[in-house]
Amino acid sequence: MGRSFVVEADGGSRGNPGPAAYGALVRDAGTGQVLVEVAGFLGVATNNVAEYSGLVAGLVEAVALDAAAAVEVRMDSKLVIEQMSGRWSIKHPAMRELATRARKLISARQVTFTWVPRKANSAADALVNESLDAVQRGESGQLRRTPGSPPAPPPQRPDGPAAVAEAAATGTASATGDQVRPPDRFTGWRAAWPPTTTLLLRHGASPMSLARQFSGSGGTDPALAPVGVAQAVAAAADLVARGGADVVVASPLRRTRQTAEVVAAELGASVDLVEDLRECAFGQWDGFTFAEVQERWPQQLTAWLASTDVAPPGGESVAEVATRVAAALATVIDRYRGKRIVVVAHVTPIKVAVATALDAPLHSLFRMELAPCSISTVAWWQDGTSTLLGYAEAAHLRGVESAEDA
Repeated sequence: MGRSFVVEADGGSRGNPGPAAYGALVRDAGTGQVLVEVAGFLGVATNNVAEYSGLVAGLVEAVALDAAAAVEVRMDSKLVIEQMSGRWSIKHPAMRELATRARKLISARQVTFTWVPRKANSAADALVNESLDAVQRGESGQLRRTPGSPPAPPPQRPDGPAAVAEAAATGTASATGDQVRPPDRFTGWRAAWPPTTTLLLRHGASPMSLARQFSGSGGTDPALAPVGVAQAVAAAADLVARGGADVVVASPLRRTRQTAEVVAAELGASVDLVEDLRECAFGQWDGFTFAEVQERWPQQLTAWLASTDVAPPGGESVAEVATRVAAALATVIDRYRGKRIVVVAHVTPIKVAVATALDAPLHSLFRMELAPCSISTVAWWQDGTSTLLGYAEAAHLRGVESAEDA
């Protein structure tokens, strides 16, 4: 009879998305002995991506120990267990990719998936927090332990700014994964890694925004109005003056694509379309003004304004939009880590990004104003900290006829 293992895996982020890590361990199924423990820091990611990363890491270790062994995976993530068991579909691209990697590691005949309460998964959870705590101390957050192995010493940091600069210049600075630590920078009073900077650009005005109508992802998908094109040109010039960008990321709706194309042409950058950055689906309200919605759907509008979990008839709730936008944003930040990214999106997704950066409640979205082609800037630091550098800046639109947010 072959060997049998139990893989206990977990992942988590402090903020969602936020600084994230995974943890996993492999036990001998017969004796319960821990054969190997691993953990790793992921940068900015969502809880779900971190949990899937823990699953993959645990399976990698199990296969390394014995590729023919039977494996039982135990996790407290109902989502991962149900999706890997084939009972729930996987819609998010990042999670679909991780699930595919997991399935390629081991035959479906060898592996079973078991949901366990959080309390029963405390060993894997402890590894996640050990990694995140290590990163806060300036260490890599990566660990791998086997029985009897001595604990790895933490990376040593230089004693001062001059030593840090010299180490970075000569390539002898302490490493985190395959990266070399650069000289310290400061945000507020804390040291941090160079950030990924997102320049969040709302699209130019469309005929529906000029008419102050709800215009969501399930509506008529209007093009830019002539003034919207002029706004995009002005925003592109301003972005060049700010130092340009490495890439332009955009919602696939027509008004955002058109704005992104104007900006990308000026910056000499490519455009990456990201489906989950699209605007909220407003359902039956699409094409109506706020006053018209208040007249036709007074109770539904009151409920929508009172709770981010309430959706317009036939549409999406703010909470649903926030979930997909936060996951998409985490993927973009990870894909273009350390770059300057122009993100061309809509009112709701940009407000979600700002609320996420500030760790603000979702209901704060109803108290934010955002004009067409205004720019909001957020820095996402590699330890998970985020800083808002500017919100709804629109000085570049002086002299360009503009419309207020619908």
